[in-house]
Amino acid sequence: MSRVADVAAATLAAHGVRLAFGMPGGEVVTFVDALASADIRFVLARNETAAAMMAAGASTLGGAPGLLVTTLGPGLANAVNGIADAAQEHIPLIVVSGVVERGVRSRYTHQIVDHAALLRPLVKASFEIESAGVAATVRRAIHLATTPPYGPVHLDLAPDTAALATTEPMPKRAPRTTVAAIDARHAAIDTLRGRLGKAVRPLVIAGFDTVRLGGPNGSAARNGDTRGVLARLAARGVPVLTTYKAKGALDERLSNALGAAGLSPLADGVLKPLVAAADLVLLVGYDPIEMRPGWLDPFADPDIVVELTRHPVDHGMHLAGTTILADPLEVLAAVEKGLSEHRFWQGGEPAAAKAELARLFAPPSSWGPHAVVDGLAAALPDDAVVTVDSGAHRILFSQRYPARRPLSVLQSSGWCTMGSAIPLAIGAKLAAPRQPVVALLGDGGLEMTLGELATLRDAGLPVVVVVLQDESLALIELKQAKAGLALAGVRLGATRFEAVAEAFGGTGVRVADAASFEAAVRAGLSRDAFTVIVCEIEASDYVDRI
Repeated sequence: MSRVADVAAATLAAHGVRLAFGMPGGEVVTFVDALASADIRFVLARNETAAAMMAAGASTLGGAPGLLVTTLGPGLANAVNGIADAAQEHIPLIVVSGVVERGVRSRYTHQIVDHAALLRPLVKASFEIESAGVAATVRRAIHLATTPPYGPVHLDLAPDTAALATTEPMPKRAPRTTVAAIDARHAAIDTLRGRLGKAVRPLVIAGFDTVRLGGPNGSAARNGDTRGVLARLAARGVPVLTTYKAKGALDERLSNALGAAGLSPLADGVLKPLVAAADLVLLVGYDPIEMRPGWLDPFADPDIVVELTRHPVDHGMHLAGTTILADPLEVLAAVEKGLSEHRFWQGGEPAAAKAELARLFAPPSSWGPHAVVDGLAAALPDDAVVTVDSGAHRILFSQRYPARRPLSVLQSSGWCTMGSAIPLAIGAKLAAPRQPVVALLGDGGLEMTLGELATLRDAGLPVVVVVLQDESLALIELKQAKAGLALAGVRLGATRFEAVAEAFGGTGVRVADAASFEAAVRAGLSRDAFTVIVCEIEASDYVDRI
């Protein structure tokens, strides 16, 4: 006889879920047991917020919804930062939490909080799994989570309900989802093709929706020739900018691939004048949640802005004269097909901008954070994934690192939380075990998530962790200095992270020059267990360079 928990777990498995992350409590032990029966691996994290971010990394590379499991009260409350990250990063996340048994709810107060009220600003919906309609409830949650804009959905499951016997049939597979292709003869396509053909200075800003290949709904537009449309437009002279999370939508080594925008004042000084000079702006799968206030109303005229998106997003950053609701890359591919053969930006402005960006972000010395970024670019194979934490290093990395393919860089960019790099790397490596994975973070971020080195050890994951140790929360230090304020609350002690790595069962290496760093990365990629590479740098290395 199956239990309610078994039906819930089987429904998740039928929708492609193969990994769950969290910390068990007494209220979810039956559900954790059911996950094993459904061939869903439960990965023990050291912190619920980190577990949510692991689920985000697994979902991004694996395609299925992420699954977070927490106990009631403090367990779920401790996951709030990670759930907020999923909300703003548009990660399809299923949050299953234990809840006190019905029989004592009106009397019992220990660890009790209204879960739905706690999560209301962050989740698309919150339901409780009851003893009837179990599969339907879980399917509804998955459908909501994987309907654009993606996001978290919360499910409560009481321990007595989870253990109840049920005659409800066990789901075997999810119903097939079909996505209708846009008709290339649609009037909106013809109109946009005509506008692009007449433009002199068209420009593309691509967002995360362009790189979420093979997404949870299995859209056919994520396969086939649509992925090359950005390269074909760039070859015609159209400059392509991306948000930080969309790095790699276009190989950034190509001409007219101008890299990431939105967080670097140094880059903004080059990119924003180019955007302002455009006579047609195509926003492709773009959500301005990643952009900073400097990107408020950056376009010369709202009427030249055409938004291509599967779903409208709520913001007040700018206006768009036209919005086409469809798969953005599929629309762009239909528009590009049959476009007249002529080149854009005859004045060479995109090439000049790319050269100026290269000059501004050139290494100022033989060693420092710039050398670390360059060392990663030199040492990592094309299929590598780099996860990046928040901080000054993320700005530099996102501007200088030449992402070669979609989803090769994972980061929290809408929510911008610290402590994301290692959890994202864990989820990514579990979802794509054959791909090399590197986590890049500062010493503050590592100290925030040190316990997850144990998760790397216990899961047997050969992730390379690169920590830039400047003994400072460098980005905040820069902001204090710029405001003329005294330094306060930003200095860190000199932790010997290489020794900590050894204590956790990994390999620890300390480096202070470019050659040693690149050699350490290559060696780390060849090991069967995790490696921590500590790079000694100075916080002042970022001054006027990001």
